[in-house]
Amino acid sequence: MKLRTARRTGAIATAVAVAATLAACGGGNQPGGASSDGASAWALTGGSEDMFRASFEDWNAENPEREIAVDWFANDAYKEKIRTAVGSGNAPTLVYSWAGGTLADYAENGNVVDISDGTQDLLDRVIPSVAANGQIDGTTYAVPNTQSQPVVLYYNQEVLDAAGVEVPTTYDELLDAAAALQEADVIPVALAGQSVWPELMWIQYLTDRIGGPEVFQAVLDGEEGAWSDPAIVEATTRIQELVDAGAFGDAFGSVNADQNADIALVQTGKAAFVLQGSWVYPNFLESSPELVESGGLGYTTFPAVDGGAGDPTNIVGNPSNFWSVSASASPEAQETAKEYISTQVLSDEAVDELLAIGTVPPLTGLEDRIAEQENPEYLEFVYDMVRDAPHFQLSWDQALPADQAQALLDNLSQVFLGQIDPQQFSETMDATL
Repeated sequence: MKLRTARRTGAIATAVAVAATLAACGGGNQPGGASSDGASAWALTGGSEDMFRASFEDWNAENPEREIAVDWFANDAYKEKIRTAVGSGNAPTLVYSWAGGTLADYAENGNVVDISDGTQDLLDRVIPSVAANGQIDGTTYAVPNTQSQPVVLYYNQEVLDAAGVEVPTTYDELLDAAAALQEADVIPVALAGQSVWPELMWIQYLTDRIGGPEVFQAVLDGEEGAWSDPAIVEATTRIQELVDAGAFGDAFGSVNADQNADIALVQTGKAAFVLQGSWVYPNFLESSPELVESGGLGYTTFPAVDGGAGDPTNIVGNPSNFWSVSASASPEAQETAKEYISTQVLSDEAVDELLAIGTVPPLTGLEDRIAEQENPEYLEFVYDMVRDAPHFQLSWDQALPADQAQALLDNLSQVFLGQIDPQQFSETMDATL
């Protein structure tokens, strides 16, 4: 799969560099804030930076009297700065977020405005399950501004073939596959346990497959005892079953996702599977083009759980990143931001940029454009997942308030390490509601 242009190669390299350093990506604040009367935006370096830069440049060239001044930040630096800025009334006009608990806080505190009317042209093109993540009580406070990021089960087909293992479609088949792969002296599932957040993908999918999205919604609603729902207890029980069965090997606690160590195990044939976000696909393209080109890299949805109440086509991950409009901005700046969103966000040019690096924008009607790409099979798979999913659940560490999210990560890590049992996990998390 040879990329046609140096620009596309550079875009993939940029995406790979960011995925490799999620918690400490390079770059930082650059000069150029807005005046008190003009519109402004804060955006992230890396990843889709080229797409965002082109979008703002196009807007400013076409609207010299209403330019949007943009400051650029690394991921962690931005997260630290934006909450303070929003809370103090000094936020940029365009506020970048992951929606979820953060957006709910913004809306509840009146920090962002209702943008339902000003962004309807864009919303009409967005996949409904993704657009819903920018809505609070039916009101739109944020709209998606980049690709969708569902969690996918990737696998090395050569490893499966050598071990005589079929791609599992159910949890029980996954357990059987784990046993056969251990006999073949490979790690069944690569897991970056040192980073902890990849473990969220397991509890999310298992909980959803067992009990459906209503289970975690009760947690978000703060219902008493929500973490003790039988579906969550069963999910953590199955996680410990997988650990005890050796599904993640015996050293997953030392594997770090920031260095792509988990996907490297799959690339090199030391592990068969990895459950990761679609943001890792550019890494596979860059680091193992032969594996991708030969069809050796496979991908599938998370297995179903026999007897589970959840729809097996539900997905988890990050539906997208989002733009909101600050309530502290002037009326003129707010109107500029809304018009920018309607005319520039996920434009045709932006869609081309995202498809070129192997990512899929959350828009309807992309089938023909995806078919024209050099890697249409994978893009079609991801697009179908997102488009057809009855429910797209946001990553729990983004959906929850910050203090609850940290408690979740701490306690889930202890579940995987066998330091607490499922009941202790639920009781401890219930105390955070």
